[in-house]
Amino acid sequence: MIITTAGRTNEEMVAQAQKTALDLESKYVTRKKRSVLSIMEIEQDDCLVVGKNRLELYPFGEEDPFFFHPNSSMFRIKRILKGESDPFIEATQLKAGMSILDCTLGLASDSIVASFAVGESGRVAGIEANPYLAYIVRKGLSQWDSGIADMNEAMRRITAIQNDSLTVLKQLEDNSYDCIYFDPMFEETVLESDGIRGLTKFARRDGLSVDIMKEAYRVARRRIVLKDHFRSTRFDQFHFSVYRRKTAKFHFGVIKKT
Repeated sequence: MIITTAGRTNEEMVAQAQKTALDLESKYVTRKKRSVLSIMEIEQDDCLVVGKNRLELYPFGEEDPFFFHPNSSMFRIKRILKGESDPFIEATQLKAGMSILDCTLGLASDSIVASFAVGESGRVAGIEANPYLAYIVRKGLSQWDSGIADMNEAMRRITAIQNDSLTVLKQLEDNSYDCIYFDPMFEETVLESDGIRGLTKFARRDGLSVDIMKEAYRVARRRIVLKDHFRSTRFDQFHFSVYRRKTAKFHFGVIKKT
C-alpha cells in the first residue's frame, strides 16, 4: 500500500498523509500533481489518498475508490426514528443497554444501527481483519457528520478492532456479549452498492468455521445471528433458525442461547 495526498494539497494534508503512512507502516509518495492511476502504475501497488474530508482507497489499476460512508444505516435509522421495523434489529433483538460484537465490521452499517439501538448504556464493537479497511472505517466513524445528532453519537461509540474474529473471540470471557453477529462475504455475490463493490478486493473471504462458531457460542450471552444469501448452505451447516423474508436476497439466521 502507498499513501499520498489529494490533488489539491497543503502542508496539513501532507502531514496527515505522512502520519497515515507511519500508522499503517506504508510508503508515503509525494503527489506532484500526478494522477492516482499514474502513481499506482509506477509503484505497482494499491493507493490510499488522504483528502481534506476523507480517506480514499484505490485498488491497483482502478479509477473508482472505496471510502467510508454510513451507507444504508442512514436511511435505516431514519426509518427507525419513524417507528418502522428493521430486520437486523428484529433478528438481534437489541434493546437499550445491550451489547453486540460484529465479527465482520466492513463498512459498519449494521454496527451503526446496532449502536443507535443499544444507546449510550449499550456496547458495540466490530472486528475488521484488513488493516487498511479498519483504519478507514475507524477514522470515518470518528469524523463523519451524518446531519443526525443521535446517529453521529452512535458512530462515535463503536469500537473498531483490527484483527481476525477467531483471535478476538478466543481472548474474550464466556458470555461477554449479548449477541455475536456475522455478515460474511456471501457464497453468491450480491452487489448492493458501489461501496460494497469497492470493498470486495480487500474483504476477507474466510467465511465461518467450526472453531469460530464454537467460540461465538461460548462468548454469546443470548444469541448468535448470521446474515447470509438466501441460498447459503451455512444456515443448515451450523443449525441456524432462519428468518426468511419474501423477495429479499439475504436472510437472517439465529441461534438462541436464552
